Amino acid sequence: MTNIIKNMEGLAQVSGVSRPTVSKYFNDPDSVRASTRKRIEAAIEAHDYRPNIYAINQNRKLTKTVGIVVPHLADPFFAEIARSTEQLCIEAGYSPTMYSSYGDPKQEIEILESLRSLKPAGVLLAPLGHDSDRARLQKFCKAVPTVLVDSNIEGLGEAFIGSDNESFVNQTVEYLIRTGEPPLFFEMATPSNPNARKRHETYLAKMDRMGFEPHVVAVAGDGWDFEEIGYRGAHELLDRGQLPSNTILCSNDRLAIGFLAAAYERGLTVGRMPGDQLRLASNDDHPYAKFTCPSLTTAAHDYDAVTTHSVRTLFERIEQGCAFASRDETRYPARLVLRNSS
Repeated sequence: MTNIIKNMEGLAQVSGVSRPTVSKYFNDPDSVRASTRKRIEAAIEAHDYRPNIYAINQNRKLTKTVGIVVPHLADPFFAEIARSTEQLCIEAGYSPTMYSSYGDPKQEIEILESLRSLKPAGVLLAPLGHDSDRARLQKFCKAVPTVLVDSNIEGLGEAFIGSDNESFVNQTVEYLIRTGEPPLFFEMATPSNPNARKRHETYLAKMDRMGFEPHVVAVAGDGWDFEEIGYRGAHELLDRGQLPSNTILCSNDRLAIGFLAAAYERGLTVGRMPGDQLRLASNDDHPYAKFTCPSLTTAAHDYDAVTTHSVRTLFERIEQGCAFASRDETRYPARLVLRNSS
């Protein structure tokens, strides 16, 4: 009995080509290689696949533009997300257009209004989060197929795909306690990224479960100059002396990079070798984390899983031609990366 293929995702699996390539084929069969076209057409015939012609025709009335909106393109984490997403869109025959709100809620709305006038096929949005204008974002998401990435705003968009921030801190805290003194938590008092709050809460809960007293150091500073904020905050912390622990867990890698610079200026050695004065770990696996001195022990995002899933979800929504029956949320766990800082 022939397996019934219900959508392009299933067709991609049985034909052995990527989902974006199948989408590209249905938009323009001549845009894919002849050998690939034969594989797709053979699978269509073998499984008696019937695409949703209505949805395809509706989508062709739209532009081939896909908007990619992030809070800060200068942040290497968001730059990596944008780079990977852009490439996947190009492979599928779309024209990605990238925007950065640079931490400004008004600019975020202006970007979305500008995108709406372009009639994009869809938008991948990493929102500012608690600083976003929820009412305006909700209005946009109802008008334009939108998938949220990294920061979740409950109920907005067709879906949310991001990282499980609890898994980041659970892994780093457990490792640091297993290998030395329990860590203090080094963070911004007014963080720009809403994921920071979840990491703060997870640190407190994890330390409590493991029977240790938590110590949180919240340094002054807002905006996106995390390295500078971490650098100044580390100097202030070290000026006080008598640290409650020789082990520091930073909320994110960019704060940790600033902390490393301050420790170096003070002649403090950071690492896991005998005689090192401090141990340092963090979260995110910033693209430059392996090149710091010492290299950073950190919990890593699954960049590929997040970007691939988010792009595929948006394409599925575009193909379907109408809203999903329900809004899904997917969070990928972190992976602990051991390096020389702890």
